[in-house]
Amino acid sequence: MKIAFIAHDRKKDEMVNFVTAYEDVFQGHEMYSTGTTGQRIMEATSLRIHRFMSGPLGGDQQIGALVAQDELDLIIFLRDPLMAQPHEPDISALLRLCDVYGIPVATNIATAEILVKAIDRGDFAWRDLVHKYKPGIEE
Repeated sequence: MKIAFIAHDRKKDEMVNFVTAYEDVFQGHEMYSTGTTGQRIMEATSLRIHRFMSGPLGGDQQIGALVAQDELDLIIFLRDPLMAQPHEPDISALLRLCDVYGIPVATNIATAEILVKAIDRGDFAWRDLVHKYKPGIEE
């Protein structure tokens, strides 16, 4: 699976703790992240992560491009709902693309845990259906 990690500043510690707790589940998957989040995860774990730019500098859009190319299976995006984000339009665009392409997004730790446990059980076979019925393709 191809998994992306994004965390707002006040959620980075929570993301690092989460990924550390489930490091064994993430082993063997292809992982992506925005800049600082990915760096912090790699410093705390043995995971290798392809890092993009920081979210406000275009990292959210780079991950969005992977979504639009059907190159991601899951995004864990720990958002800070109590802090205004200067790049909110980029965040909204990324979430809209996930809805268009049927990419599951966890925006809090509870949903992230449910999705990671699904990965561990191999419950992502439904993604084959999403690939079969891509948006914009008519039969």
